[in-house]
Amino acid sequence: MRAYCSMFLNEWGWTMKDDIDEARDWLGQEIDCSSCPHQALKTVERCRLQHACVNDRYARRIDRFFNWNPELANSYIGHPHFEVRAIAAKHASVFLLPRLLDDPEETVRWNAARRLPKRLVLRLRTDAHREVRIRIASLLDDAELMPMMADSDYYVRLVIARRVTPSLLVRMIDDPEAEVRRVVARRIPRDWLLRMASDPDASVRLEIAQRLGPDQLSQFRYDPDWRLRYEVASRIRAGEIAGLTEDSDDFVQDMARSRVSGRLERSGESPR
Repeated sequence: MRAYCSMFLNEWGWTMKDDIDEARDWLGQEIDCSSCPHQALKTVERCRLQHACVNDRYARRIDRFFNWNPELANSYIGHPHFEVRAIAAKHASVFLLPRLLDDPEETVRWNAARRLPKRLVLRLRTDAHREVRIRIASLLDDAELMPMMADSDYYVRLVIARRVTPSLLVRMIDDPEAEVRRVVARRIPRDWLLRMASDPDASVRLEIAQRLGPDQLSQFRYDPDWRLRYEVASRIRAGEIAGLTEDSDDFVQDMARSRVSGRLERSGESPR
């Protein structure tokens, strides 16, 4: 069950309130403040049942507790409930975090990794969970990302294609996923564009065609996808456009004919 917030009116005005009016721990047991080692915090309003409590099973309430009491986080990185460990990792001493890189829960591993030096988190490039690898990729630089270019998950490779220096993208030209190749086509240096001109996916070829100069578009004149031919008709050099005026697609025809007509009008000739 998710925790939602609503507004209720009290004597001071509108206040945020959790819709969930129960206070249970991660095992489903009702929380008993009398047995809590942090009873003293309640008297100084640094914890509150159903609002900010480390023993509650709802992450929002655990998060509030550590926001109010970050100095207690060190004591909770070994807690049996993963939500407590994950949130404690956001506040605990960095010297205690390396051990959490081996935590069985991916949320804990990631929250620890995001605060540690890169040299300590490189091994998470091969983490079993894709979300960890995706997030790790967002932290790393070129040399550190190169081993991940062959990751088994397409979205990990997509993040890398968006992040890595364009000159390194030649390694991803033949990626098996078209969405990744589209990003490569948008970012790769122009010198490598023609290498991708025969890509099997039309959307990738279109990205390439849109970056090529008018004098390089002739190879797409007879592309099976009308979008490529339309791109050609709209930008190819005027002397090479004639054949497209009889294209099988109406949009391509119209574009080609409008350019031919415009060229003839400018030269003072009459269209045939």
